Amino acid sequence: MNASSPRSIPGYLPIIVPATLLVVFFVVPFGTMVLTSFHENSSFGASASAFTLANYKRLLSPFFMGLLVATFGLAFGVAAIAIVIAFPFSYLLVNAPRATQICWLIFLLSILSLSESIIGFAWSTLLSRTAGISNFLVFIGFIDKPASYTPGLPALVAGVVYTAFPYAVIVLYPILSRVDPHIEEAARTLGMSPLGTFFGVVLPMQRNTIVTTFLMLLVFTLGTYLMPQILGRPQHWTLSVAISDQALVQSNIPFAAALAVFLVIVTFLIVITVVQFGRKERA
Repeated sequence: MNASSPRSIPGYLPIIVPATLLVVFFVVPFGTMVLTSFHENSSFGASASAFTLANYKRLLSPFFMGLLVATFGLAFGVAAIAIVIAFPFSYLLVNAPRATQICWLIFLLSILSLSESIIGFAWSTLLSRTAGISNFLVFIGFIDKPASYTPGLPALVAGVVYTAFPYAVIVLYPILSRVDPHIEEAARTLGMSPLGTFFGVVLPMQRNTIVTTFLMLLVFTLGTYLMPQILGRPQHWTLSVAISDQALVQSNIPFAAALAVFLVIVTFLIVITVVQFGRKERA
């Protein structure tokens, strides 16, 4: 068959099938959601056909501005803490014996197999007054009586960091494992200590990798839904919780759609930034 001759329909199936699925399950629902976000909400909870920007203007209200600040503050904080813990852990894991690496990777993958609700209720029990870690602190004499550490912002951050940490390690581990060990050996030969080698050589080399992983964790944390409701207070609820509340409790579908569109656009911009940093890393 000549290379310039047109291909038959079966030849285009590898492209047509995923493109069709993308249009049906993403483009059409997202387009419907965008259109709905410009509708007015009736007194019965159903959206009317009138075009309005009121739903997006409502995002500028003090309450929802505070909600956005809380959501992005939680996302940035969790991503930063997870990176600070995961990067040195991944570096030590890469230099550990093979059997140790396998055991830790299996453990991290087992965490990923757990649902967010199971992890949330496990942390809620661990931080509770009756069966939590405070009872152990009383037993060793560190505190006088048991205390409850949930719900609260520290409990929420701990739970979300625990969920995000395996993702960070799984992203960083294969990249750090490809670092040429001769670079570290050369630094040691020049008189640098192991700690100095880590901060002066390894860390600067992986600057783009760290930023990319941070942005990926940021996207992951922006979508957290159950953890804020289990471990946090209402003032700690994220944009995802607000979308569910507006759609299911308040029956304000247009405003819930506007919130969802805003979250999707922000996530999309972050993903584009991740791709750009990935290209710089490959270059």
